[in-house]
Amino acid sequence: MNQQLTFTTADDGLWQQYDQLATRAYGHPIADITHLREHADLQVAVRGGRVVAGGLGLLVDQFFGGAPVPSACLGDGCVAPEERGDHLAADMVTERLRPLTERGAVISTIVTSSTGYARRLGWEAPVGVLAQTVATDELKRSFTSEDFEVEHGLTDGAEALQHHLARQWNGPVRRPAWWTRWKQNKSTLTAYNFARPGRAAAGLLTLATKRHERHGMSLVVHDFWAASQSAAAAMLAFLGRHNTRARTIEFRRGALPPYPTLLHGLRHHRTTAEAWHPWMLRILNIPEAIRLRGWPADLTTAVPIEIENETGDWTRWMFQVKAGEAEIAPTQIEGQVSFTRRQLAVWYAGGYRSTPSARMAGVRATSDKALSTLVRSATDFEPWLPDHF
Repeated sequence: MNQQLTFTTADDGLWQQYDQLATRAYGHPIADITHLREHADLQVAVRGGRVVAGGLGLLVDQFFGGAPVPSACLGDGCVAPEERGDHLAADMVTERLRPLTERGAVISTIVTSSTGYARRLGWEAPVGVLAQTVATDELKRSFTSEDFEVEHGLTDGAEALQHHLARQWNGPVRRPAWWTRWKQNKSTLTAYNFARPGRAAAGLLTLATKRHERHGMSLVVHDFWAASQSAAAAMLAFLGRHNTRARTIEFRRGALPPYPTLLHGLRHHRTTAEAWHPWMLRILNIPEAIRLRGWPADLTTAVPIEIENETGDWTRWMFQVKAGEAEIAPTQIEGQVSFTRRQLAVWYAGGYRSTPSARMAGVRATSDKALSTLVRSATDFEPWLPDHF
């Protein structure tokens, strides 16, 4: 390892090298390295002409407070096994973020099993993520479809519905034109649209089939977008009609929005849930992230806060909201609420649903009113990221 390490944007040859490295590091081919070639940024570390680390980055918008915020979504990162243990992964993250922030990213999202490592670099999980499984017979007994019609295939109306509903949560991706085709090809998804006769689309469901070794199958739900409780019930009833072939319906991690449809609708509540590694958020540019986010139109306030910076020091800011817009600027006034970098990300995503939850997470405040105002300012929408990258 005496040869110099350099970081660079991958050309065609380095893309191929990184594909081979990722296969070796992960133990299996990573299809996204091929599928996202036209859309992703690939930064690599090279030593002696050989790629030893790297990772993909996507610049996409994520909705927060109903507004699109440019985000650096990182995925498929790895370090050659023989290069591990020398902090190369942390340096690689810095290099992966650099071109995306230069193009406008003000926040960053990752999905990783290495949550401790990510926290050390400033990311935090705003909310837990579950994969849920329910017996298909239970759905059939518990839900009815009323007069909803089911149409196979993805329609323009269903895509418009998904875009509209995505704005109502903190975290969903504003899907670029290529996003849906990428996901359909990657996971062999089948789409269904739900609508009452003569009405606009009210539900969108996408499924993948998982065959069992001996017989039958299970269905894996990737998209579950419902405009109302009745549309959600119709979608669950549709899934229940697969009971003769599929013993279970699996809702992929984060596929179900965080409202208690199954809890309230199932007769016997026979579901299982498995915790998955969560999506994690990091604020890259505090003033711009605050400015671009959506905020409550009926809130007017100014709260002095302190935020930990990347060197561990604390900076004083004045956070102000008026008429649905906000700004944050340096100030000399002592802060009434203090956020670490990770706590700032959770608050930004609406992860603190109350002042007690914020205090239990370690947020320090000298004023209950100031903390309550800050929490309320970010909780118009709940955190939910059903998209994966």
